[in-house]
Amino acid sequence: MDPIKANNSVIYFDDQGYISLNDYIKKGHFSKIFILVDEHTHTHCLPYFLSNLTTDLAIEIIEIEAGEVHKTIDTCTGVWNSLSDLDADRKSLMINVGGGVVTDLGGFVACTFKRGIKYINIPTTLLSMVDASVGGKTGVDLGHLKNQIGVISSPDIIIIDSKYLDTLPQNQMRSGLAEMLKHGLISNREYWDKFNDLSNLKLEDLDGLIYESVLIKKHVVDQDPFEQNLRKTLNYGHTIGHAIESYFLSNPERTDLLHGEAIAIGMVMASYISTQLTGFPKDDTNHIKSLFKAFYGHVNIDEEEYATIIDLLKYDKKNVHGNINFVLLEAIGKPKIDCLVPDNIIIDAFKFYAA
Repeated sequence: MDPIKANNSVIYFDDQGYISLNDYIKKGHFSKIFILVDEHTHTHCLPYFLSNLTTDLAIEIIEIEAGEVHKTIDTCTGVWNSLSDLDADRKSLMINVGGGVVTDLGGFVACTFKRGIKYINIPTTLLSMVDASVGGKTGVDLGHLKNQIGVISSPDIIIIDSKYLDTLPQNQMRSGLAEMLKHGLISNREYWDKFNDLSNLKLEDLDGLIYESVLIKKHVVDQDPFEQNLRKTLNYGHTIGHAIESYFLSNPERTDLLHGEAIAIGMVMASYISTQLTGFPKDDTNHIKSLFKAFYGHVNIDEEEYATIIDLLKYDKKNVHGNINFVLLEAIGKPKIDCLVPDNIIIDAFKFYAA
């Protein structure tokens, strides 16, 4: 597969990525390499990555704890301190090997340490390959509120290697697939229809689907890198989905939802709202609900929890002037941004999901 140029990054696929990375390191006159991992990627992904790395430079490994709950400024402080203690300088190179938490947090650490050092992303989950791999969004959560702190900053190189998916649990695969389904809903029915029978989707089918998903996101980000207009469409299902994800993260009586699991709920609800407000076909909404529930199962959300989740919507990054702005659909492949939705319609959407 040919490399994809996305703003200031080049996205390579499989073995070509390591050839390009080794050449980049050789020509970059770096002082030292720092590799950021979590405990899972340290065990399951780092040995394979290092087997593809050819360099005489000193390499230091920095490990963080895995999981969204550790995507915080406190974790950043620990990594900044480690970089400082290990004599990192402005000619150091940081390589983030992991899922979205590692690449988001690692990118933020790199572009703020000594006002910015070069960094590379090696996404190892399906979610990070099709979502965090393009667009340059880096950052961390603020408490249980998603992605409130961060900057737009792109790695020089991204390597998407589907061999890392061999180590991924099924729930993580499903989480990443939610973003690919979203790309279909907001871009074109042809791509969406490729996912109509998720039960028969095989790992060997994924390479082409991942490549197409990256192209969809790249097309959007190239036109609107700072999310002024078109890029907002990538948040389809995320306004409610992020609020649900944050609620489950902050509630000790609830088991945390993976990002894609929460976004899947958000997309079902956003489809219902679209039918009510923007004329999205009811048959498509019912099909989306049926497909998502068959693949992701059902999450019980009690009616007394609706108000708390709705209150969290005010922290969504798309909001301006106190308005909560939704992305809705007029048709598959035809999103509409900056839509205002009354609370009673949101409550009806919860009930639609629950039925």
